[in-house]
Amino acid sequence: MRRGNTTGQDITWPEFFAEQAKRCQDPTLRAFYDAGLPDPDTPIDQVEMVALDFETTGMDARRHAIVSIGLVPFTMHRIRPAAGRYWVLRPQKPLDEASICFHRITHTEVARAPDLDMVLDELLAQLAGKIVVVHYRDIERPFLDAAVQDYRGERCLFPVIDTMSLEAEQVRHGWWTRLRTFFGAAPVSIRLADSRKRYGLPAYSSHHAKLDALATAELLLAQVARHYSAETRIGDLWR
Repeated sequence: MRRGNTTGQDITWPEFFAEQAKRCQDPTLRAFYDAGLPDPDTPIDQVEMVALDFETTGMDARRHAIVSIGLVPFTMHRIRPAAGRYWVLRPQKPLDEASICFHRITHTEVARAPDLDMVLDELLAQLAGKIVVVHYRDIERPFLDAAVQDYRGERCLFPVIDTMSLEAEQVRHGWWTRLRTFFGAAPVSIRLADSRKRYGLPAYSSHHAKLDALATAELLLAQVARHYSAETRIGDLWR
């Protein structure tokens, strides 16, 4: 299996996109795949990215649904929050009272919100041709894939740069972390807010999808500046 592939096929992500562009029946999804991806050898400072964050009714993409989406386009040189988007959605599954405590989106708000299918074309257009950046890849990618399967009957798979995984590689595998663990200390947190704190980034209110997307974009820039370089291959970071 070659780097960056999660589909179970021995192909790279750009090759997978090229194949899907030929197979897709849905025109919006076909355009998403047809936009392609940069070559894995492309330096990260030459790549357009988009930070993506979902608030959901739970953690299981098979049983829960997306309740809000935030995205912010950026490069290694500039973050553009004004060009970002934010949607509150009417989920297919009922809101859970526990989840409302986190995302603070009420029953009244979702009752008048659009269905995900109504914003899906614009969402995919915003992501097309860019590298998606998330903090914890087991939310945004599987939830969007499940939603596209429900609404369009096709798969939506794409590589992501996961800032949580990048942070885990730095803080959980060094000698200091192993020493702390040996003496029974609690694991170092790699949550978004705690990760940002290690780079001196400001504290933001959490669980607002667009603000969390902005926070994720800022975190990636800080991680690259400290641990990688502008010449780092994008294929070494996406999963």
